[in-house]
Amino acid sequence: MKLTITTLIENSKGKHLSLLNEHGISFLIEVNNKKILFDTGQSGDFIENASTLGKDLKDIDMVILSHGHYDHTGGFRRFVENVTSDFKLYIHKNAFSRKYSFDNTHYKFSGNSFDKNFLEDNNVESHFVDEDILEIDKGIYITSNFDRVTSFEKINPRFYYENNDKYTLDNFDDEIMLALDTPEGLVVILGCSHPGVINMLKTLIKRTGKSINTIIGGTHLVRADEVRIRQTIEHLKAVGIKKLGISHCTGENAMNQMKQEFGDKYFHNTTGTVLFFDK
Repeated sequence: MKLTITTLIENSKGKHLSLLNEHGISFLIEVNNKKILFDTGQSGDFIENASTLGKDLKDIDMVILSHGHYDHTGGFRRFVENVTSDFKLYIHKNAFSRKYSFDNTHYKFSGNSFDKNFLEDNNVESHFVDEDILEIDKGIYITSNFDRVTSFEKINPRFYYENNDKYTLDNFDDEIMLALDTPEGLVVILGCSHPGVINMLKTLIKRTGKSINTIIGGTHLVRADEVRIRQTIEHLKAVGIKKLGISHCTGENAMNQMKQEFGDKYFHNTTGTVLFFDK
């Protein structure tokens, strides 16, 4: 059985100059004769990129949205309205809160462009994730409700959610991640890792008892201080990561340090990157 992961859109254009890029991320996972769309970027331009790459999105089986930020869910409405596909949506039950970013002067909306009414109106079969771990197909796991065990992965003070005109610091209890079993260990796909990438990986290992081979996606170290970056690197080494393809919200400083520390194990995951695994 083969596992193929295609980065349909990401911040970086990479070598595929004909592809569109944006601040956002979207992956197409092909495994077990199933097609899984993980995140939808911010605009829906991943749809054009899929066409350019020869990837048919009309037979998507599952859509997974990692959390309720625009750069991960913004393309979902366009996907539903323009791509004919009978799929099942997985999104955390708390991902519909009204999310904002704060720049010390004002709040800026950064949440979803759709709500539960949109899902109902378009007959989207939906599973609102609340489980700690959920096997959605053989060897394919969604994990949520992460243990917060590290001392260096703090809640980002930039992000809030709004309820009844009151802004509350967002602890991102809506974040989920995807893990796929392979003979060499789990392949982990991340959205932004707002709860802390090490918190998330440690939780996954604890719940599955499995080792981690590869991680790809965002780790939200773009504004992290040197202490957090160094601690993250050391913990990733301890986990025994074999391949590391982080990008998006990770930030150039953290990516450069990880490239130096991990050498050939590190690769810059860009728009159009395709990974193959024997499963």
